[in-house]
Amino acid sequence: MTEIQSRLFEMQDEKYRLFHARLIPNIAPEKIIGIRLPVLRKFAKEIFGTKSAEDFLSALPHEFYDENNLHSFLLERIKNFEECVAAVEKFLPHIDNWATCDTLSPAVFKSHKKPLLTHIKKWISSDAVYTVRFGIGMLLKHFLDKDFDEKYLASVAKIRGAITDEYYVKMMQAWFFATALTKQYDAALPFIEQKKLQPWTHNKAIQKALESRAIPAERKKYLKSLKVSN
Repeated sequence: MTEIQSRLFEMQDEKYRLFHARLIPNIAPEKIIGIRLPVLRKFAKEIFGTKSAEDFLSALPHEFYDENNLHSFLLERIKNFEECVAAVEKFLPHIDNWATCDTLSPAVFKSHKKPLLTHIKKWISSDAVYTVRFGIGMLLKHFLDKDFDEKYLASVAKIRGAITDEYYVKMMQAWFFATALTKQYDAALPFIEQKKLQPWTHNKAIQKALESRAIPAERKKYLKSLKVSN
């Protein structure tokens, strides 16, 4: 066992491990140590920049789910955009679950939107489930507010092929459009009215939008009328 693995097992919370294992069924329970994310973030802050952390980031693939989450938290602390995005692209092929994928959100991305878009376009064109999910997630996080452009809705709607049969891809597509309906309703609505998403994703986007407190009742009533038969 490595030094970092030993430290991680010292932070183990068995009840949390058992609970969390049910949320990520595609990961074998024995590969989950069981560390609460605030504890893991604190540990990442403690070791970031050390030789141990550098060695850990180079040691892919990792053995445990929690190691992948630690990897994400270390990447988030890299301040140089080019260095960070290179490290992210090295890590993406090793992400094997939705939780680690959605946890990864480097702070430096928010101040480098233009070059980030170039990478997002590549990520959402991938044939790897969690690379595509990550790309959509970055559009959702960084490009549905002041940097919004309708073309981002189109780029997510146009994702097609076998990859959109993958649950964790189509669920992120749905989350993206549900969020767009809360933030950019007038731009997002035509994509729902014109049924530009696959039926399951279309209905799931509407469902998630209906659950939002940010959408007024009259809009929810109309959105509900736009559901389709799967």
